[in-house]
Amino acid sequence: MAEKLWEPSHNQIEEHNFSDFMATASKAAGERFETFDALHEWSLENSAEFWSLVWDYCDIIGEKGDTILKGAETMRGAEFFPDAQLNFAENLLRGNGETDAIIFWGEDKIKRRLSFDELRDMVSKLQQALVAAGVTKGDRIAGMMPNVPETVAIMLAVTSIGAIWSSCSPDFGEKGVLDRFQQIEPKLFFTCDGYYYNGKEIDVSTKLNAIVEGLPSADQVIIVPYLGKADTVAGALPKTSTLDSYLHGLSPKNVEFTRLPFNHPIYILFSSGTTGIPKCIVHSAGGTLIQHLKEQKIVAGVKPGDRTFYFTTCGWMMWNWLVSMMASEATLMLYDGSPFAPDGNILFDYADEENFTFFGTSAKFIDAVKKGGLSPIKSHRLSDVRVLASTGSPLAPESFDFVYSDIKADLQLASVSGGTDIISCFVYGVPTKPVYKGEIQGPGLGLAVDVWDDDGKPVTGEKGELICNKPFPSMPIMFWNDPDGEKYHSAYFDRFENCWCHGDFAEWTETGGMIIHGRSDATLNPGGVRIGTAEIYNQVEQLDEVIEGLCIGQDWDNDVRVVLFVRLTEGNTLDETLIKTIKTKIRTGASPRHVPAKVIAVADIPRTKSGKIVELAVREVVHGRPVKNQEALANAEALDLFKDLDELKS
Repeated sequence: MAEKLWEPSHNQIEEHNFSDFMATASKAAGERFETFDALHEWSLENSAEFWSLVWDYCDIIGEKGDTILKGAETMRGAEFFPDAQLNFAENLLRGNGETDAIIFWGEDKIKRRLSFDELRDMVSKLQQALVAAGVTKGDRIAGMMPNVPETVAIMLAVTSIGAIWSSCSPDFGEKGVLDRFQQIEPKLFFTCDGYYYNGKEIDVSTKLNAIVEGLPSADQVIIVPYLGKADTVAGALPKTSTLDSYLHGLSPKNVEFTRLPFNHPIYILFSSGTTGIPKCIVHSAGGTLIQHLKEQKIVAGVKPGDRTFYFTTCGWMMWNWLVSMMASEATLMLYDGSPFAPDGNILFDYADEENFTFFGTSAKFIDAVKKGGLSPIKSHRLSDVRVLASTGSPLAPESFDFVYSDIKADLQLASVSGGTDIISCFVYGVPTKPVYKGEIQGPGLGLAVDVWDDDGKPVTGEKGELICNKPFPSMPIMFWNDPDGEKYHSAYFDRFENCWCHGDFAEWTETGGMIIHGRSDATLNPGGVRIGTAEIYNQVEQLDEVIEGLCIGQDWDNDVRVVLFVRLTEGNTLDETLIKTIKTKIRTGASPRHVPAKVIAVADIPRTKSGKIVELAVREVVHGRPVKNQEALANAEALDLFKDLDELKS
């Protein structure tokens, strides 16, 4: 049995929104649900009743309609709320007028706050400008934007009239921006005059010429001020104006909301893989809204006035997830820049000063805090933080320990996993259950999540494919430029018939929790035995000498051998003694099968802009194959470190 690290108190359970929802569900179902598991089972067996109840409990603004679910026999044929009419932005802009809607920190350079009234005024002027520019429902509006209040306001204005929003962060290279936005042909393009990172001003003007030229569909380009250089940047580009001039002469009015069908598109997100140009994943207004409200209001327990934070950029789906917190009348805590500028403590400083109640981040951030020798439990109060959420990659068991020993002892550590594909989570924190070391607490309500072996049989206590075999509202509507749905089907439904195969290598535990062992396509197969890369990282990254590792399978002698690349802490070198230490740690902590045949030191490890290491890209480089879509990487130059390594030739 896994080690129990935390358990909610009776009062914490009683005061949580989830307990109220469970009582409401018990009344609606005519049976008493005593546990999360019982409610989860009912939510699967009575899908229409469950999602109808979520709509009512979360007080979604709109017309629900009489039919809740039709075509439930097939995953792709299912349709939720086919008669419903709603507007996404209307549901997010529901907060009390003078209450803080957004609080923003741009590193230690800029601090701002907007009330819901001030945000509505900004959205109103943007909406008027969009309508004047001829934007109508279904048009695509794109943004290369930092995580600033204007980005939220632009998205709300776009979705208020039924247009579709798509964004990336300004650290993308010009090819990365064009690989994404050229596919969707935006009518307008919003960008910034630069941004701050690690205390420095980062110029974007040099790449904007190529980006603007490469987006002929954009009738106009609008420069949002951040560094105070908007006039200069706009003046050097064709068909470009500053945000101030774009909104000149407009006065705030009541925001008008166009109500549209449940499945009307609001977002286009992009896959971050390196196997070709990014897939354009289209998400619906209703599916996104109801799934986020379920996760945030019911499961995370978010209440009006809560201060909710996620460290993210506008190029990661966690930004889209975070902004939905306003539908629960919470305050968005936005941050842009380095999470460690200037001294490593800024996010914890922010949490203390502004009284975060929900603190979301990545597994890599927690590991970096640990490796950096920080101990926020000694330096910060964090008195209001109830939930610390982690995603992006599997959270190592030792990071669970670190959270409770060095960040805060009494909080729910909610390790979650899902992704861009569903703009939400398949598995996440359960507020009524204990937190066990190294485990995600449970499956999402209304989601028929399971682990299957290669024959499509459910397994517990052994590794397999993470699947979902019943429809759910936040499945993508479609992929853009995929008229026959072939790319969509290939992405999720090729492996098992009428069953979503998510591409994660996972395992149910005896506590009812789940462990994610890495991506299925990155699993290692030495001697025909599947090994999850996270199992190796969990061991080697415990060593003080190692910052992080990356594992691949190298084709060798008619088999596959495991190769481990390590990035070492300053002052350490990879000698025979350290190699032996690494292998011994892996052998004793995992198993002899996990021990790599080769351990090789590298100066850097390539990762996506959302911080995920890219095993597949490294595997391609090692085997002399080209890597496509390198613009998806934050540090594509690191791939060169893996070319023609002498250590891999014997």
